[in-house]
Amino acid sequence: MITKLIVRGMLAGLLAGLLAAVFAYTVGEPRIDQAIALEEAAAAAAPHPHDEAGPAGHSHEEGEALVSRDGQRFGLFLALGLYGVAVGGLFALAYAAVRGRAGPRSEPVLAITLAAAAFTAIVLVPFLKYPANPPAVGDPETIDQRTVLYLVAVVIGILAVAAGAATHRYAARSEPWLRWTATGATTLLPVAAAWILLPEIDEVPQGFPADLLWDFRIASIGTQAVFWLGVGALFAFAARRRSPV
Repeated sequence: MITKLIVRGMLAGLLAGLLAAVFAYTVGEPRIDQAIALEEAAAAAAPHPHDEAGPAGHSHEEGEALVSRDGQRFGLFLALGLYGVAVGGLFALAYAAVRGRAGPRSEPVLAITLAAAAFTAIVLVPFLKYPANPPAVGDPETIDQRTVLYLVAVVIGILAVAAGAATHRYAARSEPWLRWTATGATTLLPVAAAWILLPEIDEVPQGFPADLLWDFRIASIGTQAVFWLGVGALFAFAARRRSPV
């Protein structure tokens, strides 16, 4: 029976990944093109020490991308499709672990609730502290530090949501207002502590268009929102269509 759940999750993840890729291609890619154009313009305007030594031993093509933009766009669909398959399988395992033990009794509602919790823990909490940046934003020398801090934020998000869910279950017999207050406090306190204690990273170059930065970040989190909404909705739809396992 678990095999059927995993297959269902992988199919839901695949379709959700392709939907997210369509959103990213439509909304996010134009912003990436604009950011790349700004990066190339800044690189062209910067002085090149090699230019004084003449053309010998210097190639102006050494900074070109190894993969064309068309190849990157195709890779967007491929990567999000494969990502969806992998995440969908893990989502099905998590669904099987909590079904009948925690969360709503209705399987479709449980699927959507679990997807919303995953989005909050894995995407929203880290994004609020370390939002995504387009090309031309970020110091290459700090990429390792930024990666570690982002993963720390993901772990904190997962632990915060898990703590909130455990509190909600533990306080099942309490008054509704007390139950939800305790759940919210248990979830938000670790997030607030992380927000205060984790270091800030602000590497946006001076003069970078604020509207482009904002639009890119909205497109980035929007892609993830479409993906997780798709996973939850498609998995819930399959749960309603099937006979009880």
